[in-house]
Amino acid sequence: QVQLVESGGGLVQPGGSLRLSCAASGIILSGYRMGWFRQAPGKEREFVAGIRSSVGSTYYADSVKGRFTISNDNAKNTVYLQMNSLKPEDTGVYYCNAVSGTIPIFRSWGQGTQVTVSS
Repeated sequence: QVQLVESGGGLVQPGGSLRLSCAASGIILSGYRMGWFRQAPGKEREFVAGIRSSVGSTYYADSVKGRFTISNDNAKNTVYLQMNSLKPEDTGVYYCNAVSGTIPIFRSWGQGTQVTVSS
């Protein structure tokens, strides 16, 4: 059974940084493209960043390009999202999932981790 557990969220001031983690069990992440998504209050869940774990190639939504960095540690079976220069509009619950391009693959989601950017 696939289980993805997100962590690392919190409250941060505009311009601050956070590092999110997505720990997986039941799958070997290096065999998948993995992505981060976020859902702001009252909005649809949206794609944020993706990584082709086997080769380390990455891609991003325009809204986070240059500020966020997705990476993976195959030995820990974990995917990370380093978020810098955070803005209030980055606020939301962040989730990870396997992806095909920007489309999530697994039907079930983890509990997510809350990121709040506010002064």
